[in-house]
Amino acid sequence: MQVAIIGGGYAGMAAAVDLSAAGISVTVYEAALQLGGRARRVNFRDTLLDNGLHILIGAYSETLRLIRQVHPGHESALLRLPMDWHIHGEFRLSAPRLPAPLHLLAGVMRASGLSFSERLGLARFMVALQRMQFQLASDISVETLLQQHSQSEKVCRVMWRPLCVAALNTPPASASAQVFLNVIKDSLSGARDASDMLISRVDLSALFPEPAAAWITGRGGHVITGQRVSALETHGDGYAVTTNENRQVFSHVICAISPHQVHDMLGGIPALAGIADTINGLRYQSIHSVWLQYPDAVALPAPMLGLTGGLIHWVFDREKLCGQRGLVGAVISAEGEHQALDQETLGIHIHEELKQHFHALPEPLWRRVIAEKRATFSCTVGVNRPPQLTPARNFFLAGDYTASVYPATIEAAVRSGIICARHIQNGRHD
Repeated sequence: MQVAIIGGGYAGMAAAVDLSAAGISVTVYEAALQLGGRARRVNFRDTLLDNGLHILIGAYSETLRLIRQVHPGHESALLRLPMDWHIHGEFRLSAPRLPAPLHLLAGVMRASGLSFSERLGLARFMVALQRMQFQLASDISVETLLQQHSQSEKVCRVMWRPLCVAALNTPPASASAQVFLNVIKDSLSGARDASDMLISRVDLSALFPEPAAAWITGRGGHVITGQRVSALETHGDGYAVTTNENRQVFSHVICAISPHQVHDMLGGIPALAGIADTINGLRYQSIHSVWLQYPDAVALPAPMLGLTGGLIHWVFDREKLCGQRGLVGAVISAEGEHQALDQETLGIHIHEELKQHFHALPEPLWRRVIAEKRATFSCTVGVNRPPQLTPARNFFLAGDYTASVYPATIEAAVRSGIICARHIQNGRHD
Protein backbone atom coordinates (compact mmCIF):
# COMPACT_ATOMS: atom_id res chain seq x y z
CA MET A 1 0.00 0.00 0.00
CA GLN A 2 1.32 3.41 -1.01
CA VAL A 3 -0.58 6.60 -0.20
CA ALA A 4 -0.20 9.95 -1.93
CA ILE A 5 -1.21 12.98 0.12
CA ILE A 6 -1.67 16.11 -1.97
CA GLY A 7 -1.22 19.14 0.26
CA GLY A 8 1.18 19.74 3.14
CA GLY A 9 -1.05 21.79 5.41
CA TYR A 10 -2.27 20.69 8.83
CA ALA A 11 -4.83 18.26 7.34
CA GLY A 12 -2.38 16.55 5.00
CA MET A 13 0.39 16.34 7.56
CA ALA A 14 -1.99 14.95 10.20
CA ALA A 15 -3.00 12.19 7.79
CA ALA A 16 0.63 11.48 6.96
CA VAL A 17 1.64 11.19 10.62
CA ASP A 18 -1.25 8.86 11.44
CA LEU A 19 -0.52 6.61 8.46
CA SER A 20 3.23 6.58 9.13
CA ALA A 21 2.57 5.58 12.73
CA ALA A 22 0.69 2.57 11.36
CA GLY A 23 3.65 1.61 9.15
CA ILE A 24 2.00 2.70 5.88
CA SER A 25 4.16 4.29 3.17
CA VAL A 26 3.23 7.92 2.44
CA THR A 27 4.37 10.58 0.01
CA VAL A 28 3.27 14.18 0.68
CA TYR A 29 3.23 16.67 -2.20
CA GLU A 30 3.21 20.38 -1.35
CA ALA A 31 3.26 22.96 -4.13
CA ALA A 32 4.76 25.68 -1.94
CA LEU A 33 8.26 25.64 -0.54
CA GLN A 34 6.78 26.08 2.94
CA LEU A 35 4.64 23.53 4.75
CA GLY A 36 1.52 24.61 6.61
CA GLY A 37 -0.99 25.66 3.95
CA ARG A 38 -3.12 28.51 5.27
CA ALA A 39 -1.33 28.29 8.64
CA ARG A 40 2.30 28.73 7.63
CA ARG A 41 5.40 30.82 8.20
CA VAL A 42 6.07 34.01 6.23
CA ASN A 43 9.55 35.58 6.27
CA PHE A 44 9.47 39.36 5.87
CA ARG A 45 12.46 41.63 6.42
CA ASP A 46 14.23 38.82 8.29
CA THR A 47 11.29 38.59 10.68
CA LEU A 48 9.28 35.39 11.03
CA LEU A 49 5.54 36.05 10.73
CA ASP A 50 2.49 33.85 10.21
CA ASN A 51 0.12 34.25 7.31
CA GLY A 52 -2.73 34.16 9.84
CA LEU A 53 -2.89 34.78 13.59
CA HIS A 54 -4.28 31.46 14.83
CA ILE A 55 -5.14 30.52 18.41
CA LEU A 56 -5.46 26.97 19.67
CA ILE A 57 -7.62 26.03 22.65
CA GLY A 58 -7.40 23.21 25.14
CA ALA A 59 -10.30 21.42 23.46
CA TYR A 60 -8.15 20.84 20.34
CA SER A 61 -7.39 17.33 21.56
CA GLU A 62 -6.22 15.79 18.27
CA THR A 63 -4.03 18.72 17.28
CA LEU A 64 -2.34 18.70 20.68
CA ARG A 65 -1.91 14.92 20.57
CA LEU A 66 -0.13 15.06 17.23
CA ILE A 67 2.03 18.00 18.29
CA ARG A 68 3.14 15.98 21.32
CA GLN A 69 3.81 12.99 19.07
CA VAL A 70 6.14 14.74 16.62
CA HIS A 71 7.41 17.69 18.64
CA PRO A 72 9.33 16.61 21.78
CA GLY A 73 9.70 20.22 22.95
CA HIS A 74 6.06 21.10 22.45
CA GLU A 75 5.66 22.52 25.98
CA SER A 76 7.95 25.45 25.15
CA ALA A 77 6.30 25.98 21.76
CA LEU A 78 2.89 26.83 23.20
CA LEU A 79 1.92 29.47 25.75
CA ARG A 80 -1.00 28.01 27.73
CA LEU A 81 -3.19 30.55 29.48
CA PRO A 82 -6.38 29.98 31.46
CA MET A 83 -9.34 31.46 29.62
CA ASP A 84 -9.02 35.25 29.74
CA TRP A 85 -11.54 36.90 27.42
CA HIS A 86 -10.30 40.48 27.52
CA ILE A 87 -11.92 43.20 25.43
CA HIS A 88 -9.67 46.19 26.02
CA GLY A 89 -11.26 48.83 28.24
CA GLU A 90 -14.71 47.20 28.16
CA PHE A 91 -14.93 43.65 29.43
CA ARG A 92 -12.92 40.87 31.02
CA LEU A 93 -13.92 37.30 31.84
CA SER A 94 -11.27 35.14 33.47
CA ALA A 95 -11.95 31.52 34.37
CA PRO A 96 -10.54 30.54 37.79
CA ARG A 97 -8.97 27.13 38.31
CA LEU A 98 -12.11 25.39 39.54
CA PRO A 99 -13.72 22.14 38.33
CA ALA A 100 -15.92 22.48 35.23
CA PRO A 101 -18.51 23.95 34.85
CA LEU A 102 -17.99 25.96 38.06
CA HIS A 103 -14.91 27.63 36.57
CA LEU A 104 -16.98 29.22 33.82
CA LEU A 105 -19.97 30.18 35.99
CA ALA A 106 -17.63 31.74 38.54
CA GLY A 107 -15.85 33.61 35.77
CA VAL A 108 -19.15 34.91 34.40
CA MET A 109 -20.39 36.14 37.77
CA ARG A 110 -17.06 37.86 38.47
CA ALA A 111 -16.71 39.34 34.98
CA SER A 112 -15.91 43.05 34.85
CA GLY A 113 -17.63 45.49 32.54
CA LEU A 114 -21.15 44.06 32.82
CA SER A 115 -24.02 44.89 35.13
CA PHE A 116 -25.28 42.24 37.53
CA SER A 117 -28.35 41.63 35.36
CA GLU A 118 -26.17 41.19 32.25
CA ARG A 119 -23.92 38.70 34.05
CA LEU A 120 -26.98 36.84 35.29
CA GLY A 121 -28.44 36.75 31.77
CA LEU A 122 -25.16 35.40 30.40
CA ALA A 123 -25.08 32.68 33.08
CA ARG A 124 -28.72 31.74 32.41
CA PHE A 125 -27.93 31.43 28.70
CA MET A 126 -25.11 28.97 29.44
CA VAL A 127 -27.37 26.93 31.73
CA ALA A 128 -30.09 26.88 29.05
CA LEU A 129 -27.62 25.62 26.45
CA GLN A 130 -26.52 22.82 28.76
CA ARG A 131 -30.14 21.80 29.31
CA MET A 132 -30.58 21.72 25.53
CA GLN A 133 -27.40 19.61 25.37
CA PHE A 134 -26.19 22.22 22.88
CA GLN A 135 -28.52 20.84 20.19
CA LEU A 136 -31.04 22.76 18.09
CA ALA A 137 -34.13 21.23 16.52
CA SER A 138 -33.11 22.99 13.31
CA ASP A 139 -30.23 25.29 12.49
CA ILE A 140 -30.65 29.06 12.81
CA SER A 141 -28.25 31.99 12.72
CA VAL A 142 -26.15 32.91 15.74
CA GLU A 143 -27.82 36.33 15.87
CA THR A 144 -31.25 34.71 16.02
CA LEU A 145 -30.10 32.40 18.80
CA LEU A 146 -28.86 35.35 20.85
CA GLN A 147 -32.16 37.18 20.35
CA GLN A 148 -34.17 34.13 21.40
CA HIS A 149 -32.22 33.99 24.66
CA SER A 150 -32.48 37.73 25.35
CA GLN A 151 -28.79 38.45 25.43
CA SER A 152 -28.17 42.15 25.96
CA GLU A 153 -26.59 44.27 23.27
CA LYS A 154 -23.42 44.73 25.32
CA VAL A 155 -23.05 41.02 26.09
CA CYS A 156 -23.45 40.31 22.37
CA ARG A 157 -20.93 43.00 21.47
CA VAL A 158 -18.17 42.03 23.91
CA MET A 159 -18.71 38.27 24.20
CA TRP A 160 -20.87 36.37 21.72
CA ARG A 161 -20.30 38.20 18.44
CA PRO A 162 -16.50 38.32 18.84
CA LEU A 163 -16.51 34.64 19.80
CA CYS A 164 -18.63 33.76 16.76
CA VAL A 165 -16.37 35.65 14.36
CA ALA A 166 -13.21 34.25 15.98
CA ALA A 167 -14.45 30.65 15.86
CA LEU A 168 -16.51 30.53 12.66
CA ASN A 169 -14.98 33.43 10.71
CA THR A 170 -18.53 34.23 9.60
CA PRO A 171 -20.76 37.20 10.58
CA PRO A 172 -23.29 36.26 13.31
CA ALA A 173 -26.23 37.29 11.13
CA SER A 174 -25.53 34.36 8.80
CA ALA A 175 -23.34 32.03 10.91
CA SER A 176 -24.58 28.56 11.86
CA ALA A 177 -25.81 28.53 15.46
CA GLN A 178 -25.47 24.75 15.64
CA VAL A 179 -21.77 24.83 14.74
CA PHE A 180 -21.34 27.71 17.18
CA LEU A 181 -22.93 25.61 19.93
CA ASN A 182 -20.61 22.72 19.08
CA VAL A 183 -17.65 25.01 19.73
CA ILE A 184 -19.13 26.29 23.00
CA LYS A 185 -19.90 22.76 24.16
CA ASP A 186 -16.35 21.49 23.72
CA SER A 187 -14.58 24.63 24.94
CA LEU A 188 -16.59 26.70 27.39
CA SER A 189 -18.64 23.76 28.68
CA GLY A 190 -15.96 21.07 28.50
CA ALA A 191 -13.26 20.11 30.98
CA ARG A 192 -11.66 22.98 32.86
CA ASP A 193 -8.56 23.08 30.67
CA ALA A 194 -10.62 22.79 27.46
CA SER A 195 -11.17 26.56 27.57
CA ASP A 196 -7.45 27.31 27.98
CA MET A 197 -5.99 29.47 25.24
CA LEU A 198 -2.81 28.17 23.60
CA ILE A 199 -0.83 30.69 21.63
CA SER A 200 2.11 29.52 19.56
CA ARG A 201 5.51 30.84 20.62
CA VAL A 202 6.94 29.69 17.29
CA ASP A 203 5.72 30.21 13.77
CA LEU A 204 2.91 27.94 12.60
CA SER A 205 5.09 25.91 10.23
CA ALA A 206 7.52 25.16 13.07
CA LEU A 207 4.69 24.26 15.46
CA PHE A 208 3.56 21.10 13.66
CA PRO A 209 4.08 20.67 9.87
CA GLU A 210 7.88 20.82 9.91
CA PRO A 211 8.38 18.53 12.95
CA ALA A 212 5.80 16.23 11.36
CA ALA A 213 7.81 16.13 8.12
CA ALA A 214 10.97 15.16 10.00
CA TRP A 215 9.02 12.51 11.93
CA ILE A 216 7.55 11.07 8.70
CA THR A 217 10.83 10.97 6.78
CA GLY A 218 12.47 9.34 9.79
CA ARG A 219 10.03 6.45 9.30
CA GLY A 220 10.63 6.04 5.59
CA GLY A 221 8.01 8.43 4.22
CA HIS A 222 8.56 11.26 1.76
CA VAL A 223 7.63 14.95 2.02
CA ILE A 224 8.18 16.79 -1.26
CA THR A 225 7.88 20.59 -1.33
CA GLY A 226 7.96 22.95 -4.30
CA GLN A 227 6.26 20.46 -6.62
CA ARG A 228 2.73 21.11 -7.76
CA VAL A 229 0.59 18.14 -8.77
CA SER A 230 -0.35 18.94 -12.36
CA ALA A 231 -2.45 15.85 -13.09
CA LEU A 232 -4.30 13.18 -11.16
CA GLU A 233 -5.93 10.28 -12.98
CA THR A 234 -7.10 6.76 -12.34
CA HIS A 235 -4.58 4.02 -13.10
CA GLY A 236 -5.90 0.49 -12.74
CA ASP A 237 -7.04 0.13 -9.12
CA GLY A 238 -5.00 3.17 -8.08
CA TYR A 239 -4.06 6.66 -9.17
CA ALA A 240 -1.26 8.23 -11.18
CA VAL A 241 0.06 11.46 -9.69
CA THR A 242 1.99 13.72 -12.06
CA THR A 243 4.17 16.66 -11.01
CA ASN A 244 6.53 18.84 -12.98
CA GLU A 245 9.31 16.34 -12.22
CA ASN A 246 7.81 12.84 -12.24
CA ARG A 247 4.81 10.55 -12.42
CA GLN A 248 4.12 7.93 -9.77
CA VAL A 249 1.31 5.45 -9.15
CA PHE A 250 -0.29 5.05 -5.72
CA SER A 251 -2.92 2.72 -4.30
CA HIS A 252 -4.67 5.53 -2.36
CA VAL A 253 -4.92 9.32 -2.55
CA ILE A 254 -5.84 11.87 0.10
CA CYS A 255 -6.57 15.25 -1.46
CA ALA A 256 -5.76 17.83 1.23
CA ILE A 257 -5.60 21.09 -0.70
CA SER A 258 -7.76 24.18 -0.29
CA PRO A 259 -11.35 23.68 -1.50
CA HIS A 260 -11.18 26.37 -4.18
CA GLN A 261 -8.29 24.42 -5.76
CA VAL A 262 -9.95 21.01 -5.56
CA HIS A 263 -12.23 21.30 -8.62
CA ASP A 264 -9.39 21.12 -11.14
CA MET A 265 -7.87 18.19 -9.23
CA LEU A 266 -11.10 16.17 -9.41
CA GLY A 267 -11.82 16.81 -13.08
CA GLY A 268 -10.26 13.57 -14.31
CA ILE A 269 -12.28 11.35 -11.96
CA PRO A 270 -15.94 11.06 -13.11
CA ALA A 271 -17.10 9.45 -9.84
CA LEU A 272 -16.30 12.69 -8.03
CA ALA A 273 -18.49 15.01 -10.13
CA GLY A 274 -21.11 15.28 -7.37
CA ILE A 275 -18.47 16.02 -4.74
CA ALA A 276 -17.01 18.70 -7.02
CA ASP A 277 -20.44 20.33 -7.28
CA THR A 278 -20.78 20.39 -3.48
CA ILE A 279 -17.38 22.03 -3.13
CA ASN A 280 -18.20 24.56 -5.84
CA GLY A 281 -21.26 25.53 -3.78
CA LEU A 282 -19.12 26.71 -0.87
CA ARG A 283 -18.63 30.42 -0.29
CA TYR A 284 -15.62 31.96 1.42
CA GLN A 285 -14.57 34.45 4.07
CA SER A 286 -11.30 36.35 4.33
CA ILE A 287 -8.84 36.89 7.16
CA HIS A 288 -6.52 39.90 7.11
CA SER A 289 -3.43 39.84 9.33
CA VAL A 290 -1.74 43.21 9.74
CA TRP A 291 1.78 43.19 11.15
CA LEU A 292 3.35 46.37 12.49
CA GLN A 293 6.97 46.58 13.61
CA TYR A 294 7.33 49.34 16.18
CA PRO A 295 10.49 50.38 18.04
CA ASP A 296 11.63 47.84 20.62
CA ALA A 297 10.22 49.76 23.60
CA VAL A 298 6.60 49.46 22.37
CA ALA A 299 4.55 46.88 24.27
CA LEU A 300 0.85 46.15 24.78
CA PRO A 301 -0.76 45.60 28.20
CA ALA A 302 -1.36 41.88 27.52
CA PRO A 303 -0.30 39.17 25.04
CA MET A 304 -3.75 39.16 23.41
CA LEU A 305 -6.52 41.77 23.53
CA GLY A 306 -9.88 42.12 21.81
CA LEU A 307 -10.89 45.48 20.37
CA THR A 308 -14.29 46.85 19.40
CA GLY A 309 -15.52 49.92 17.57
CA GLY A 310 -13.23 49.60 14.57
CA LEU A 311 -11.83 47.11 12.09
CA ILE A 312 -9.51 45.19 14.43
CA HIS A 313 -10.91 42.16 16.22
CA TRP A 314 -7.81 40.99 18.11
CA VAL A 315 -4.32 42.33 18.63
CA PHE A 316 -1.24 40.39 19.77
CA ASP A 317 2.00 41.49 21.42
CA ARG A 318 4.63 39.21 19.90
CA GLU A 319 7.29 40.16 22.43
CA LYS A 320 5.16 38.68 25.21
CA LEU A 321 4.54 35.58 23.10
CA CYS A 322 7.85 34.81 21.44
CA GLY A 323 10.31 37.61 22.17
CA GLN A 324 9.87 39.62 18.95
CA ARG A 325 10.27 43.06 20.49
CA GLY A 326 8.00 45.83 19.22
CA LEU A 327 6.12 43.52 16.85
CA VAL A 328 2.34 43.78 16.96
CA GLY A 329 -0.09 41.64 15.00
CA ALA A 330 -3.69 42.67 14.37
CA VAL A 331 -6.33 40.36 12.91
CA ILE A 332 -9.52 41.22 11.03
CA SER A 333 -11.79 38.22 10.53
CA ALA A 334 -14.59 37.66 8.01
CA GLU A 335 -16.07 40.07 5.50
CA GLY A 336 -16.35 43.80 6.08
CA GLU A 337 -15.59 47.31 4.93
CA HIS A 338 -11.84 46.68 5.20
CA GLN A 339 -12.02 44.60 2.02
CA ALA A 340 -12.50 47.80 0.00
CA LEU A 341 -9.13 49.21 1.17
CA ASP A 342 -5.84 48.57 -0.56
CA GLN A 343 -3.13 47.06 1.63
CA GLU A 344 -1.19 50.30 2.14
CA THR A 345 -4.31 52.18 3.21
CA LEU A 346 -5.40 49.32 5.47
CA GLY A 347 -2.01 49.24 7.20
CA ILE A 348 -2.16 52.99 7.87
CA HIS A 349 -5.75 52.69 9.13
CA ILE A 350 -4.82 49.90 11.55
CA HIS A 351 -1.98 51.96 13.02
CA GLU A 352 -4.34 54.90 13.57
CA GLU A 353 -6.88 52.58 15.18
CA LEU A 354 -4.24 51.19 17.53
CA LYS A 355 -3.29 54.73 18.53
CA GLN A 356 -6.88 55.32 19.65
CA HIS A 357 -6.65 52.37 22.04
CA PHE A 358 -2.98 52.58 23.07
CA HIS A 359 -2.00 56.24 23.18
CA ALA A 360 1.36 57.72 22.16
CA LEU A 361 2.25 54.93 19.75
CA PRO A 362 5.13 56.00 17.49
CA GLU A 363 5.05 55.43 13.76
CA PRO A 364 5.81 51.82 12.87
CA LEU A 365 9.13 51.06 11.23
CA TRP A 366 7.27 48.92 8.69
CA ARG A 367 3.87 47.38 8.02
CA ARG A 368 2.92 44.14 6.33
CA VAL A 369 -0.63 43.14 5.40
CA ILE A 370 -1.29 39.47 4.64
CA ALA A 371 -4.73 38.92 3.11
CA GLU A 372 -6.12 35.40 2.83
CA LYS A 373 -9.13 36.17 0.65
CA ARG A 374 -10.47 32.62 0.92
CA ALA A 375 -9.17 31.80 4.36
CA THR A 376 -12.21 29.70 5.34
CA PHE A 377 -15.52 28.60 3.94
CA SER A 378 -18.54 30.61 5.10
CA CYS A 379 -19.94 28.58 7.99
CA THR A 380 -23.54 29.59 7.33
CA VAL A 381 -26.84 28.06 8.42
CA GLY A 382 -27.21 24.57 6.96
CA VAL A 383 -24.02 24.72 4.89
CA ASN A 384 -23.40 21.52 2.90
CA ARG A 385 -19.87 20.15 3.37
CA PRO A 386 -18.41 17.18 1.48
CA PRO A 387 -17.51 13.96 3.32
CA GLN A 388 -13.98 12.62 3.70
CA LEU A 389 -15.06 9.25 2.27
CA THR A 390 -15.84 9.84 -1.42
CA PRO A 391 -17.61 7.68 -4.05
CA ALA A 392 -14.27 7.13 -5.81
CA ARG A 393 -12.45 3.99 -4.74
CA ASN A 394 -9.50 4.71 -2.41
CA PHE A 395 -9.84 8.47 -2.83
CA PHE A 396 -10.39 10.70 0.22
CA LEU A 397 -10.80 14.39 1.01
CA ALA A 398 -9.12 16.14 3.93
CA GLY A 399 -9.42 19.75 4.97
CA ASP A 400 -11.17 22.06 7.39
CA TYR A 401 -14.01 22.47 4.87
CA THR A 402 -15.01 18.78 4.91
CA ALA A 403 -17.84 17.39 7.02
CA SER A 404 -17.32 18.13 10.72
CA VAL A 405 -19.08 19.38 13.82
CA TYR A 406 -16.44 22.13 13.91
CA PRO A 407 -16.01 25.22 11.74
CA ALA A 408 -12.89 25.81 9.63
CA THR A 409 -10.27 25.56 12.36
CA ILE A 410 -6.90 23.87 12.72
CA GLU A 411 -8.59 21.17 14.79
CA ALA A 412 -11.15 20.50 12.05
CA ALA A 413 -8.32 20.19 9.51
CA VAL A 414 -6.34 17.80 11.72
CA ARG A 415 -9.37 15.63 12.50
CA SER A 416 -10.26 15.37 8.81
CA GLY A 417 -6.77 14.09 8.02
CA ILE A 418 -6.99 11.53 10.81
CA ILE A 419 -10.41 10.36 9.57
CA CYS A 420 -8.94 9.76 6.10
CA ALA A 421 -5.98 7.88 7.55
CA ARG A 422 -8.23 5.68 9.67
CA HIS A 423 -10.46 4.87 6.68
CA ILE A 424 -7.37 3.64 4.84
CA GLN A 425 -6.14 1.65 7.83
CA ASN A 426 -9.58 0.07 8.25
CA GLY A 427 -9.77 -0.89 4.58
CA ARG A 428 -12.64 1.38 3.61
CA HIS A 429 -13.02 1.34 -0.20
CA ASP A 430 -10.45 -1.46 -0.60
